[in-house]
Amino acid sequence: MKKIDSAKVKDWFKGLFVSTPDSEAKLLTVAKKDGTQTVISSILCALLGIFIGYLILVCINAEHAGEAMKTILSNFGFYKSPEKKLYYFGSTIVKAAPLIMCGLSVMFAYKAGLFNIGVGGQYCVGICFSLYAALVWQLPWYACILIAGVMGALWGAISGIFKALFNVNEVIACIMTNWIGLYMTNILLSDERAMNPTLSETHKLASNAPQALIPSGGLSELFNNNKYVTIAVIFTLVIAVVILVVMNFTTFGYELKATGHNKFAAKYAGMKDKRNIIVTMAIAGALAGLGAAFFYLTGIEQYKTSSSVPAMGFNGIAVAFLGGLNPIGVVFAGYFVQHITLGGARIDTTYYNPQVADLMIAIIIYLCAFVLFFKQFMNKSLGKLTDKLNKNKVVMSTPIGEEIETPTAQDAAQTDDTTVEENEKTPEEEIIDDVNKEIEEITPPNVEENMHKGDETK
Repeated sequence: MKKIDSAKVKDWFKGLFVSTPDSEAKLLTVAKKDGTQTVISSILCALLGIFIGYLILVCINAEHAGEAMKTILSNFGFYKSPEKKLYYFGSTIVKAAPLIMCGLSVMFAYKAGLFNIGVGGQYCVGICFSLYAALVWQLPWYACILIAGVMGALWGAISGIFKALFNVNEVIACIMTNWIGLYMTNILLSDERAMNPTLSETHKLASNAPQALIPSGGLSELFNNNKYVTIAVIFTLVIAVVILVVMNFTTFGYELKATGHNKFAAKYAGMKDKRNIIVTMAIAGALAGLGAAFFYLTGIEQYKTSSSVPAMGFNGIAVAFLGGLNPIGVVFAGYFVQHITLGGARIDTTYYNPQVADLMIAIIIYLCAFVLFFKQFMNKSLGKLTDKLNKNKVVMSTPIGEEIETPTAQDAAQTDDTTVEENEKTPEEEIIDDVNKEIEEITPPNVEENMHKGDETK
């Protein structure tokens, strides 16, 4: 049996807890990466939002503030039974899926230099055609999902066409399509085959269109037989990974980002900027439409006639920025926002309004605007640490007894003056040099020799 070197083991453990110049340099390199700073900034925004939310709870009712905050943060942990915790954890994931899709929609458009504020309208269109195809046309679930994605893409492309061809700001175009999409959804789903007029909500899919329910694929058993946990959750995660690959590792993604940064430069480089704008908004609309289908085709809720655009679209903006405009970050941010929202619905209404959680989410959304500020602060702090580390390396590399000589400003000025004096010439000297060069070029090589011979003969 090979003997273990105790000295090496000791050094290894020492390296875990004792910082060295090399380890500090590696940590600084990691900390300077944009992805690392984005994650840290997003976490700071979330923590600050939670802290401010707690202060609001204290101002309303200080005695029960701690308990209310615990309820909001625990969400399904509110239940004592492990079975119920697992069941409602699954429900949280199901409700987070459409929010993640809306966040991906905003993120995808933003990466291409477009602000898709029309996610709410595109989400409505997805609701409309997925449920209409299910309840009225009696189509299977995969066809309903496909139709929702296609119609969402067409709805998003409208804003893209106005932007590309008529230079209409996409924000204005999206706001207009939001309300049109909402009213179109209310009108089409008012059909008796789709809507229960007594309750002003759509019929249950389980009894009226069971073929349109998305299958669980065995996922329901993992969450205490929660039938609403379907393969739509898997679809959401797969789509997030696909977007990550497309945006970072494909020519198509590069062209979209290049067009977003500078459409004129992209056009000069041969890229089809107008086509890219339309395609970007179409894909963003498709993502929002699919999110609606992933939610309502599980049968967890029925659509109710509404007079306002679903908040899911606007919450998607918060999720996109809280996730650092990264598909994987959007997945975690979407779950976090939904977790907080559902947790807020379980607080004691005797002392607090359930909308306190919504207020907390709104504060977190507002703090997302400070992500850039946090990044600048971190870069400034990391710059100081880098300078300090470099100075320490110089001191450690210098032999004992020797002083580090650094040139003063006066020495540098004298050196510069000397160099200038040696190199610079007066205008008269420059003219003389030019004349001599011209004479050398004109005079044949043997002229000067003959002149000297003539002088010697004389």
